[in-house]
Amino acid sequence: MIHKEQEKENESLTMDNLNPYILGVSDAVRGPTVVRAVEIEQQLKNNFNQFPFNRVIRANIGDPHASFNQSPITYIRQFVAGCTYPPLMDMSDFPIDIKQRVERLLNACSGKSLGSYTESQGIVTVREDIANYIECRDDYPANPNNIYLCNGATEGIRLVLKLLMNNNQNKPSGIMIPIPQYSLYSDTLSLYGAYQIRYYLDEDNNWALNLNELQRAFDEAKEYCIPRGIVIINPGNPTGQVLSSENIKMVIQFAYKHKLFILADEVYQENIYFTDSKFYSFKKIMMDLGLPYNQMQMASFHSASKGWHGECGSRGGYYELINLSKEVRIQVNKLVSASICSTAWGQVIMNAIINPPKKGEPSYELYEKERSDVLNRLKEKANLITDLFNSVEGVHCNRVMGSMYAFPRIDLPEKAIEYTKSLNMTPDTFYCFQLLEKTGICVVPGSGFKQQPNTYHFRITILSPTDEIKQIVDQFRTFHKSFLREWK
Repeated sequence: MIHKEQEKENESLTMDNLNPYILGVSDAVRGPTVVRAVEIEQQLKNNFNQFPFNRVIRANIGDPHASFNQSPITYIRQFVAGCTYPPLMDMSDFPIDIKQRVERLLNACSGKSLGSYTESQGIVTVREDIANYIECRDDYPANPNNIYLCNGATEGIRLVLKLLMNNNQNKPSGIMIPIPQYSLYSDTLSLYGAYQIRYYLDEDNNWALNLNELQRAFDEAKEYCIPRGIVIINPGNPTGQVLSSENIKMVIQFAYKHKLFILADEVYQENIYFTDSKFYSFKKIMMDLGLPYNQMQMASFHSASKGWHGECGSRGGYYELINLSKEVRIQVNKLVSASICSTAWGQVIMNAIINPPKKGEPSYELYEKERSDVLNRLKEKANLITDLFNSVEGVHCNRVMGSMYAFPRIDLPEKAIEYTKSLNMTPDTFYCFQLLEKTGICVVPGSGFKQQPNTYHFRITILSPTDEIKQIVDQFRTFHKSFLREWK
C-alpha cells in the first residue's frame, strides 16, 4: 500500500491537474452502451452465453464497411490501388480511364509518389477537382485556394472552430449548435473552453430550424459569451432531416443580422432518400441571395467517411473557406501548415469520390451500378425503418429524409424515469442499456446528442440489411412492450 502511495506521489499527470476542459468531453457514439456491447461480445466469444441472443447488433455507428458488410466501390479502390502501387497499371485488365487519372494525380505529387508530403492544403490536383465538383453542384465558381484537405471532416471542423475562439474565460466565444447534434461539436467546444449556445430543432416540423428559437438561444446566451458562429448539420445527424431552401435562407439572414460565421456540416449531401427532398448547399443559397449575403464568411465540410461510399477509415475530407480577408487567410494557412499535411491516401479517396467516372468512360457503367445499388438500398431502408418504428405503440419517428440514421422518440413510464435518478443515469441511457441486455441491439441514447428536456430518443443507423432491420424492429417491439409493462 505504501509503495502504491509513493507511486501516486510521483505521478506528474493526475485527475487533480488534468486539463479540466477534457472532463467536459463525452463520446456519445462510442460511449458506455458501446463499452458494454464490447464486453458482451467478448463474453459470447468465450461461450459465456447468459444472454437471450447469440450476437450483438452494432446499430450505433455509421460505418458501412465494418458493421454491415457493404462492399467497397470498385472504382474508388482501383484508383487508390493504382496511386499506391503504380505497377498494377501494367496489368492488361486495369481500366484505361483510371490509369489516366492515376497518372495525372501522381504527376502532381513530389517524386510521383503518394508517400511524399503534399502541400499543406492538399494536393493541388485534388483541390482543383473539388473546386470543379463544387462549381458543378452550385453553379457558382469555386477557388482551389479556398479548399483545404483534412483528416476527415472532423479535423477541419475543429480547426475552423479554433479560429473563432477568443480565449477569454470570463466571456468566451459562443457557438450556436443544434440540439440534437453530433457530439463532435459539444465535445470540441468543451475542450476549447467555449460556450455552447444550444438551439432546439423543431421535431414537430421535420427537425427544421425555427427563427424564434434561434433568436431565443442567441439572446439568452449574450450575457455569458460573445456569439461568434452558428453550426448547421444538413442532412441532419442524428435527426435525418434535409433542410429546405427557404429554411436555409432564413438561417443565412439570421447569421448576417448577428454577424455569425457559418459552419455548414454537409457530409451527407449525397444521401438523400425522400422523394420531395433535395440537397441545397449553404454556399449556393448564400450566392443566390446576392448582396450583401454573398459576401458572408462561411466554412462548408464534406467527408469520405460519410455518404453512400462509407470510406470511414481513410480519414479523407475537405472544407471550403470563403470570403476571408488576405490577412486572415495567411494566419489560417500558417495554422494548417503546422500539421504538415493531411494523409495522402485520404486525399486520394476524397478525389475519387468527388471526381467519379464520366459517361462513356470504361469504368462508368460498373460505378453507376454499384452507386445506384447502394443508394436504392439505403432509400428502401430509410422508408422501412421509419414506417416500422411508427407502428410501435409509444414510439414516434420522423421521416428519414437523408443521412443514415433514424432518431425515434420514445414515451417512457414515469416510474422508470424516477428509478433512473437513483442510478445517476438518464432515462434513455437506462432504456438503451436494457435494450442491449435483453436483445443484443446496440443503439445510442438521445441524451448523448442532447435533446429537448423531458423527451427521450435513441439514434439507430439504417445500414443493416433489410431483413435484419425488420428483425431489429420486431425484437424492439417485443422489448418495448415488455418494458412498458414492467415499469407501468
